[in-house]
Amino acid sequence: MFNNFQPISITTKAAIEIKKIMATKGIPAEYGLRVGVRGGGCGVSLMVGFDKKKESDSQFIINDIPVYIDKKHTMYLIGKQVDFVETEQGRGFSFIEQPTS
Repeated sequence: MFNNFQPISITTKAAIEIKKIMATKGIPAEYGLRVGVRGGGCGVSLMVGFDKKKESDSQFIINDIPVYIDKKHTMYLIGKQVDFVETEQGRGFSFIEQPTS
């Protein structure tokens, strides 16, 4: 089931990169973008990856990308936006605060 509420958003640049990775890196068709947290104790870090949907997940379609978020992680992700950055130090996904309208 798909929820209307979307705790995160994905920038256009990140969506292009996600779709490119899914198409060219052998990501199975039943996988989607997993957005979540890892860690504990002193804090958590936000992460992205590719994974199958699990029973404990909420499922969203964002920019035509299936997105899976463990329900326990939702509160850490509300208001975040997945972006893709390229700098002299490297390239990769990052989290920024969603712009308010």
